[in-house]
Amino acid sequence: MKEKQAIRVTLLLSCLVLVTNAKGISYKRYGEDNTRVLPYRQVKKTIQMKGGDIYDCIDVNAQPSLTHPRLKNHKIQMQPSSFPVGLDMESQLPHYVSEVQPYIMDCPIGTIPILHNNRSGNVEHSIDGVNSMDIQTEAAGIRYYDAVFGARAIINVYEPRVNKDSKDLSAAWLQINNGGGEHTDRIGAGVEVNPSFSGDTFVRFHISWTDGLDKKSCLDHSCPGFVQVDHKSGLGARLQHVSVYGGRQFAMTLSIFKDEKSGNWWVAYGKNNTPFGYWPSALFSFLNYKGHFVFWGGFVQGPTVSSNAPQMGSGHFASEGYGKAAYIRNAQILNENNKYVTPEDNVKLDHGTSNSTLYTVDKFEAHTPGMTIYYGGPGLV
Repeated sequence: MKEKQAIRVTLLLSCLVLVTNAKGISYKRYGEDNTRVLPYRQVKKTIQMKGGDIYDCIDVNAQPSLTHPRLKNHKIQMQPSSFPVGLDMESQLPHYVSEVQPYIMDCPIGTIPILHNNRSGNVEHSIDGVNSMDIQTEAAGIRYYDAVFGARAIINVYEPRVNKDSKDLSAAWLQINNGGGEHTDRIGAGVEVNPSFSGDTFVRFHISWTDGLDKKSCLDHSCPGFVQVDHKSGLGARLQHVSVYGGRQFAMTLSIFKDEKSGNWWVAYGKNNTPFGYWPSALFSFLNYKGHFVFWGGFVQGPTVSSNAPQMGSGHFASEGYGKAAYIRNAQILNENNKYVTPEDNVKLDHGTSNSTLYTVDKFEAHTPGMTIYYGGPGLV
């Protein structure tokens, strides 16, 4: 039994890289904030969100992502050519759970919101099997090892406690990989508390990816590559609501799927499966056709995880169940027929935790609407 658990932990840590209303909004003239780096001609409007976040509405065709050398002459795809069979999960969200999404900022059509953030360049968000003095990681959730063309889930949204002065983070995540070892392409989306990136301890919506050939990891718009098309929400945006321990529960619907015609990897969110943006297939050497690994669950990461591990999920152990422990619900994979299905092969499917003292998993089920698992824990905070 111990040997099997050790194998599970090794597989977990070797395969993942987990690279986060108009009411209350005010508008600012360009030039009022000296952190802006975008040319004036690109900024159509600037929005200050409740809480202080500032977003620039820029021309969708002038977004920084298009400066990536592999996207020269790239023509933006504003909508998926088609949606996977069974993508609609609105009816599958329990009546006692409320759907949550990032704050709406409503940039003009033809523009996208870009958050003011001084972070740029390579942002390491990786689990590569061996922890170092700089990066330590723990994770808990479900793993699937086989060919996939997408994945989806309903993610219970909490705001785990993370030390604001640390460089640690805590996330609820959906991720797809392909490749091997250090040359692995990765794409992921979810919500996380990441003080060193966002400057606060609010839970936020993020995407990440890793170019396995160049061994470069990126978060949101920290480097060019991910193409955004949604004009109503932005990367790094706070969530409208978060779940309360023992109280009202909120969840976010997320899906990542490969476009059958263009080959691009799309991210969609919310009960209406709003297309947010995509990773062009040209970015990848190993994910340009399909994925070969999926992760659904939570992870914590940073330089002080071993000594001061942050909370994961709700900050409570999985055994406490609904309303008290965080969950992943309706987790499914997209097969070669562009249809969402629940994995049935137990040899290709696994669930567990890398550190059962700090974080646990419980109540795993696999049924027609998708897999369910509770996860999380208090860490050492």
